[in-house]
Amino acid sequence: MDRALELARLGPAHGPNPRVGCVLLDADGRTVAEGWHEGAGTLHAEAAAVAAARASGTPTHGTTAVVTLEPCNHTGRTPPCADLLLDAGVDRVVYGLADPNPRAAGGASRLREAGVDVVGGVRQEAAAELLRVWAGAVRAGRPWVTLKLATSLDGRVAAADGSSRWITSEQARAHAHRLRAEVGAIAIGTGTALTDDPALTARTPDGRPAAHQPVRVVVGLRDLPATGRLQGPGGELVHVRSHDPAEVVAVLAEREVRHLLVEGGPTLAAAFLRAGLVDEVVAYLAPVLLGAGPSAVADLGITVVDQALRLRPRSVEQVGPDVVVVAELAAGGEPPLPAPGSPTTVEGPGSGPAREEH
Repeated sequence: MDRALELARLGPAHGPNPRVGCVLLDADGRTVAEGWHEGAGTLHAEAAAVAAARASGTPTHGTTAVVTLEPCNHTGRTPPCADLLLDAGVDRVVYGLADPNPRAAGGASRLREAGVDVVGGVRQEAAAELLRVWAGAVRAGRPWVTLKLATSLDGRVAAADGSSRWITSEQARAHAHRLRAEVGAIAIGTGTALTDDPALTARTPDGRPAAHQPVRVVVGLRDLPATGRLQGPGGELVHVRSHDPAEVVAVLAEREVRHLLVEGGPTLAAAFLRAGLVDEVVAYLAPVLLGAGPSAVADLGITVVDQALRLRPRSVEQVGPDVVVVAELAAGGEPPLPAPGSPTTVEGPGSGPAREEH
C-alpha cells in the first residue's frame, strides 16, 4: 500500500479525478505490475496496472490488487474498475480509503458479491490525507476553497500608499506559484483585476509557464479590459458576473473544478469567509512591519473575541525568511453575521490591491 500511495502521488493534484495508485501482486506477494491515474480521460490506476501486466505478458488471473481508493463502480469517462478487476480474474482486492463519491462507490460490495476477497481501510489515514482536498470537494458538492494571504506580521497586504511589491520573499512567491499549479482555478474580484492587471498564471522558479495553468476566475459586475493581462496566455478566463461566492463555486462545480484558490483582495476574502465557503487558509507571513495599509481581510462583523473564526493549524513551515501557515476552519466553525453597514459583496473600496504575486 505504501508503494501504491507513492504511485498515486505521480498523478496530477488538479483535475476532477482523484490521485490513485495500484499494485498487482502474484500469489507469492511479488509485484507483477503497477499503475496510477494520470488525469481525467486516461486509464484509472487499476486499468493501468492490468494493462501493464498484459503488455509484459504477465497473467492477471489469481492476483491481488492493492489500491489506494476503493475501485469505482460506475461508468464515467471509463468503465467501472470493479468490473475490470473481475474480468482480469483478480482474487483479492485491498484498498485504503472507501470512495466518498456516492456516484462511484460500491465497488467493494460488487467485488465481494462476485466472490472476491476484499479488505478495506489499509493505510486509511495516509490515503485520506492524500485525497483530503478531492474528497472534501466531493463530499461538499463544490470545490474545496483555499484562501491565500500574503501579509506582513501586522496583517497588512500593502503599504499605506497601496504598494505591495514585495512583502514576501522570492522563495515564498515561488512556493505560491507551486500552489497555483496544483489547483483547478484561481479567483479574484474585478477590483483586483482592474487595479493590479494580474496575469494569474502559474510559473516555475525560472519564470516559465508551469505545465498546468488553472482556470482564471474574475468575480464581479464590472467589465474587464480587452487588453489586460488576463486576456493573454494562461488558463481559461471565466468572468462570473455576481457578488455571491455561492454562485462562484456553483459555476466551478459545473466545470468539475475540485480546488479553488481565492487570491483576491480583502473584500473578496471577507465575502467567502462570510459565506462559510473557505475550507482552509494558506498564509504567507513576512517578518515585516508596516503599521498602516489595507488588512488581509475586510470587516467580518466580529465585535468580540468570542465571535472569532477559529482555525485548526495543519502545518507551519519556514520558506526563506518567511513563514507559511496552513490552517483549516475548525469543525463547527460558522461565519459571523454581517455588522450593520459592513461590506457584504466581493467588490468595493478595499478590494485592491489584493496580492503581491501577479
